[in-house]
Order: sequence, then C-alpha cells, then structure tokens
Amino acid sequence: MKKTFKLIDLDCANCAAKMETAIKKIDGVNNAAVSFMTQKMTIEADDDKFDEVVKKAVECIKKVEPDCTVVLK
Repeated sequence: MKKTFKLIDLDCANCAAKMETAIKKIDGVNNAAVSFMTQKMTIEADDDKFDEVVKKAVECIKKVEPDCTVVLK
C-alpha cells in the first residue's frame, strides 16, 4: 500500500531528510519520502502492517520536529 500525507509546520529540509531516514528504518516499510518543498510524506509499506507503520512514522516525525503535524485522513 502506498499513501501520501500532508505535513503542517515542517520547518526545514534537513529535518525532512532526518524524518525520511528514520521512517525507512521502520519494520514493514518498503519506501518512504518526506518532501520539505511540498510539505508531504509518502509511505509505501506492507498492507497488513500499514496502520502500525503510519503510527510509528508519526512518532519519528515528532521526535525530529515536535511542532510538525501529520494530517491523517
């Protein structure tokens, strides 16, 4: 499954790169991209683990940039 989420208050490209690296290390993630320019995060992960992967990805984002919000819809 592949899904894109909007990010609110992502402040810098360096933080986006750190988030992307951390998300790619999550078990079940096939690919991930965090774009500072578009303020979006795309995750490609196994269907059966997708909800858990998204939850862990949000935790990674909060660790790097506590003010950043992920729009989950």
